[in-house]
Amino acid sequence: MKIINVMKRDAKLIGPDDTLQHAAKMMKDCDCGVLPVAEGDRLVGMITDRDIAVRCIAEGKGPNARVRDAMTQEVKYCFEHEDISHVCANMSEIQVRRLPVVDRNKRLVGIVSLSDLAHQSPATARALHGITQPSQQHNQSFAAA
Repeated sequence: MKIINVMKRDAKLIGPDDTLQHAAKMMKDCDCGVLPVAEGDRLVGMITDRDIAVRCIAEGKGPNARVRDAMTQEVKYCFEHEDISHVCANMSEIQVRRLPVVDRNKRLVGIVSLSDLAHQSPATARALHGITQPSQQHNQSFAAA
């Protein structure tokens, strides 16, 4: 089965110069934890609710800070006609829970999450196992004081 069959097509976009408050409101309205960041028709980043909390609020930046201050600039993505099993393996390897989906011209056509894949492929369980393994990039463990 292909990603195009399970992805969500209604991904909301935000601009890098929008405020964090606007991003958070959009996430609330669409009940999502991630927004692709675009300038014109080009994807320039991704912002998550965690990015807002950890990269901005924790550093004392307020609701008027810009999306560019919190977003991840390196955009990982998949193509709409890729096999689900391949995308699951890739998500596990790069430890992400959601990926923007692009067409052959690298234009955003949707977004796919682990929950979209959960009932579609046995590879999802392997992806989830790989994604949830601690890594240096996303380590949330605390040192004893």
